[in-house]
Amino acid sequence: MKIAIAGYGLEGESNYNYWSIDESNDVTIVDQKKPERDLPGDAKTLIGENVMENLADFDIVVRTAGLAPYKIKTNGKIWSATNEFFDKCPAPIIGVTGSKGKGTTASLIASILERSGRNVWLLGNIGKPPLDVLGDIQQSDIVVYELSSFQLWDLEKSPHIAVVLFIEQEHQNVHTSMEDYVMAKANVTKYQNEGDILIYNQSNQYAKFIADGSRAQLIGYTDLSTAHVSDGNFYYGEQVICSVDVLKLIGKHNQDNACAAIDAAWHFTQDTGVISSGLSAFSGLPHRLSFVKDVDGVKYYDDSIATTPNAAIAALKSFKDPKVIILGGSSKGGDFSEMAVELKNQDVTAILIGSEAENIANSCKAAGFDGFEIMENSTMKQIVDKAKSMSKSGGVVLLSPACASFGMFKDYADRGDQFQAAVMAL
Repeated sequence: MKIAIAGYGLEGESNYNYWSIDESNDVTIVDQKKPERDLPGDAKTLIGENVMENLADFDIVVRTAGLAPYKIKTNGKIWSATNEFFDKCPAPIIGVTGSKGKGTTASLIASILERSGRNVWLLGNIGKPPLDVLGDIQQSDIVVYELSSFQLWDLEKSPHIAVVLFIEQEHQNVHTSMEDYVMAKANVTKYQNEGDILIYNQSNQYAKFIADGSRAQLIGYTDLSTAHVSDGNFYYGEQVICSVDVLKLIGKHNQDNACAAIDAAWHFTQDTGVISSGLSAFSGLPHRLSFVKDVDGVKYYDDSIATTPNAAIAALKSFKDPKVIILGGSSKGGDFSEMAVELKNQDVTAILIGSEAENIANSCKAAGFDGFEIMENSTMKQIVDKAKSMSKSGGVVLLSPACASFGMFKDYADRGDQFQAAVMAL
């Protein structure tokens, strides 16, 4: 079989290794520019700016997640690592998607299920490339799979349990429209049937839209009949599980993520001690409201993963103390108007950075918020030094940019790492 591996990053390398095991396959690495990763010495390659438009001779084109299917021109089948994994995986899959909170919710589900005694694989955008471990997964295991819209774009088989978190404008620089983005997310339940389960954010219009088109059993998380928070405790229906204080993650949005995780795990364990232990054991993922350091009575938090306005709003709402927030970066097509209103209602000063600084400033002005300073082309050290000078004792300095990182930084992790380094140097 003639196979094109389209895109050669971490996932592309995994795809190449997987399909090259069968020596009868004729495998070619295809990329629009020379990959940064070392190529196998004997690999066939097609490298060039327009190469994705000229793949007619291949039986299968295996796209990397961030490569849109509509950019590939072929007479063969467009496929992906996610499709291959879902097609071949012998274990039940819990698939988690949403604009933000996917990694946290998936990790909480895995943490709970591991403490129930199950062998759990945490895969997708988080953890190991799925095809690297496919051969090791047993029927008695459970897979928790974090799913981005890029992985869901052309998914042909939905997970047994799907979780749809809060959805907002995201990746509008890649998707053709908001409709394209939401319909990609909807594939998480598209192929479910009455024996499957969809857990969804019933307060979010896009998640509700997806649920309305589903054939699965519907569970709205934070519903009083399932997992929810009341009187400082997590409940499942009328059953008390544990205090919310066992959760080591800051913010109401993370309590909501925990409720979604409880609902997903409940189908495998109803042991409240196990659930409490699983929630407590997870201390958070890097760059997600991560505490960095206390400097002169001011706490610094790295929330670099917050690449959308609503993620920044959730971060702002997580603290009652006076805040300095660092906002801005490169565009993902987000609308900053609601965030600007939240800024006006908070005790906060904003530092605006990156190419979106002016757009955020315009939204702030329209909302009547003028407590900002633009530092569009500054280094992270300069930005953190400015934040320190603007902070109040007992307050918080928060990197929660509401934008992508590109232009100033390699990615959100690089941005967060530079922020942490600058804070530690104070």
